[in-house]
Amino acid sequence: MSSEFDDVLSANERYAEQFDLGGLKPVAARGIAIVTCMDSRIEPLDMLGLKPGDAKILRNAGARVTEDTLRTLVLSVYLLEVQRVLVLPHTRCKMASVDSDEAVHDAIYQTYGVDTRSLEFRTNNDQIGALRHDLERIRHHPLLPSGLPVMGAIYDVDTGKVSAVDG
Repeated sequence: MSSEFDDVLSANERYAEQFDLGGLKPVAARGIAIVTCMDSRIEPLDMLGLKPGDAKILRNAGARVTEDTLRTLVLSVYLLEVQRVLVLPHTRCKMASVDSDEAVHDAIYQTYGVDTRSLEFRTNNDQIGALRHDLERIRHHPLLPSGLPVMGAIYDVDTGKVSAVDG
């Protein structure tokens, strides 16, 4: 076992001693799926008044609606009682602060010598435009129910406030 993970394994031992979430059903008790960023400043359950078991949380860099996000939403709707979707990117997101995927590829290559051009990072410095595009991807996906409630919002990492976005 690697000592690089001793801190998290020790923390898990303490967590498991007080664990009280056993028996939760695998469905979204409040019927919501949240697509948000992997940024560690985001606590999606707390900030929306939810608790474990209430929602399905889908996280990726930039809170983008990727093919994998759509696949997971299809499963969530039909098998896990999701009845609505909130797409929730945030302020000061690295993925929304660069001009293009090419800039990210170049930065990684220049700093680490790793060619990442086989990956699509989905950067977009028009965060609201990207959010609206992603909302439409969900609304018009042929395998998701017509009329599925879908909403976009931006989470402010400096104030904790969530602001709805039309789209």
